[in-house]
Amino acid sequence: MRTATIARTTAETDIAVTVNLDGTGRYDVSTGIGFLDHMIEQFSRHSLIDVALRVRGDLHVDQHHTTEDSAIALGQAIHQALGDKKGIARYGDVHAPMDEALARVALDISGRPVLVWQAAFTQPRLGEMDTELFEHWFASLAQAAGITLHIANLYGSNNHHIIEGIFKGVARAMRAAVAIDPRKGDAVPSTKGQLGG
Repeated sequence: MRTATIARTTAETDIAVTVNLDGTGRYDVSTGIGFLDHMIEQFSRHSLIDVALRVRGDLHVDQHHTTEDSAIALGQAIHQALGDKKGIARYGDVHAPMDEALARVALDISGRPVLVWQAAFTQPRLGEMDTELFEHWFASLAQAAGITLHIANLYGSNNHHIIEGIFKGVARAMRAAVAIDPRKGDAVPSTKGQLGG
């Protein structure tokens, strides 16, 4: 089983996360930010990665630390669960429609963390969550997981649909990328013989 548990405690947040890359999309998420919970639940359900995530953060300050650190811990858990990355598909890409909105996501479990973000919102908050934090969440996830992640919202007018399509798109691309390809055997999918450091 490709599983990992991360405990991450700072002066700003206290986080415990467990992932199972070979799961069924079961989730138990509590960050203290309802809309973020909903999005991480979407990620779990559509990636088929089981995610148990608990965050106690300094929400009396603002949502920044909780948002950032939840993504860091989740990314670290995914990275650890991938192990030596032998046999993985490595790449995933998807077009994810959400009603009138359409997101395009492509990712590479490359060991070279990059986020390319082409999405914008017309309102400052969704639920109680600051929309400016969505880009930061994905940047933190990409950095900690060691993935190259390209996200583009091609069109859409409803802010909720735009970000939900993005989360579902990332989930479906991640599902494809972490999958074991039986044709690869125990080979690392790189001519270098390794992915990342």
